[in-house]
Amino acid sequence: MKIGIIGSGQIGGNLGKHWAKAGHQVLFSSRHPKELINLAENAGNNARAVSVAEAFEAKADVYLLAVPFKAIDDLAEIYAGEYEDKVIIDATNPYPERDGNVAQEVRDANYNSTEYTAVKFNTAKTVKAFNTIPAQQLQNRAFENTHKLAIPFAAQDELSKTVGLELIEGIGFDACYIGDLRETNIMDPEHEIFGKSLEKNELERLIASARAY
Repeated sequence: MKIGIIGSGQIGGNLGKHWAKAGHQVLFSSRHPKELINLAENAGNNARAVSVAEAFEAKADVYLLAVPFKAIDDLAEIYAGEYEDKVIIDATNPYPERDGNVAQEVRDANYNSTEYTAVKFNTAKTVKAFNTIPAQQLQNRAFENTHKLAIPFAAQDELSKTVGLELIEGIGFDACYIGDLRETNIMDPEHEIFGKSLEKNELERLIASARAY
């Protein structure tokens, strides 16, 4: 697959390197693409550094959103013609102290942040994943054969579910499907499975316990 990384910090950078190693074509992007040249070179021949506009214009199969939550509105509006029928992987988290009113409004609303992203990117199919795992664990625990860490994810439909599962398991993590986008509250900051680094059976027990109340 061709994967556009929108926001190539610790989460986006590590995932891009893993996916390039797994054989996918990776486009690292940010507002300052020249600063990503070394990252792309270290990721190997399957990766290159581009601007955010170039990443969307490249018509990737999948886009990873690993940006501050406050950037969602602008990205969705500016590049609305470029992500139609694509899969969007939402790895964002709403932090009011960083993202301002939009994050606080979402956290106070009767919908969750993933549903917000899905509405904004309404011509794409949304997956929620990679927002709960600490960046260091994402970097160090990929491609393990035993004692794999589990990545919780939710998906909008069967296609996005298949893509999400493939991109999680293809880099050596276990995929733990939690349901559709309405179920992602437990993945948000300060909620039950946020920040947890667990194997799949442990994660499933924690999810079941959280849902029992």
